[in-house]
Amino acid sequence: MPPLVKIRSERDSMSAIERRIADFILDNAHLLRDYSSQQLASALGISQSSVVKFSQKLGFRGYPDLKYSVGEAVARAGNGHSEQAAPTDAPGDAYTRLDENLRQSKAAAEEETRLLNPRQTIEAIVALLDGAPKVFVCGLGDDGLFAREFAMRLSLLGMLTVHHSDPILMMSNLSAARSGDVLLMFSEFGKLAPISQLSRQFQACGGKVVSITRHTANPLRALADASLAISAHDDAPHVEQLLYRSSLQYLLDFLFVLLCQANPERDRQLAMNLERVGQLLDA
Repeated sequence: MPPLVKIRSERDSMSAIERRIADFILDNAHLLRDYSSQQLASALGISQSSVVKFSQKLGFRGYPDLKYSVGEAVARAGNGHSEQAAPTDAPGDAYTRLDENLRQSKAAAEEETRLLNPRQTIEAIVALLDGAPKVFVCGLGDDGLFAREFAMRLSLLGMLTVHHSDPILMMSNLSAARSGDVLLMFSEFGKLAPISQLSRQFQACGGKVVSITRHTANPLRALADASLAISAHDDAPHVEQLLYRSSLQYLLDFLFVLLCQANPERDRQLAMNLERVGQLLDA
């Protein structure tokens, strides 16, 4: 696993001091080569031994090994200093660079997302969904668009699905929640109080909550029984949002494919429903 992805994946389980080191490295990866362990410790107001122990806890021999690994990862990502970059005055140059950079950024974000969601986590969530009597799906704003589409896909598989884009309206449906039901809660940042309240109420009814958020520490993710983490990082906010959508779509597509294969009856129901939809479109 790339070092920066490993740091992100383990951040939530770190101590307060370790999180400070992790956040500094994630925010300043391109500058880390200029810091010795003592300089990094001084910048953070911690002991040098804390930096060394942090490195070893991640599986590196020491801080120099961690620094070298991060430097290699930054170099592989291009870091905007590639010697093979085309001249800026070449015809179509900016267009080509934007095209290539976006494709590479999407591929990298999807790969990080894949690494942040290990097989055992994905398979456990598939098992929860496949065995759930009912699946409740909720998401706000842009998250609501993905929530609605995924709820529709689950319905095509013959799964009883309850979808709302308003947590207050979803709260009114909790009277129908039973033990074994699953709530899929889409929230990019996982910080809105209503969604955490809804999740707690759902758990009180005996249901399981699966969160879909960015891979950051947030209340919803901490509360959930299981979580899917999305990786999306870029200096440009509009590009970062595109990377989030791309990574989220990849993960949902993979989850859907696994659900199709996990239960032959689901696959049969999907084919039947798609045929019915096709007949309506042709009518």
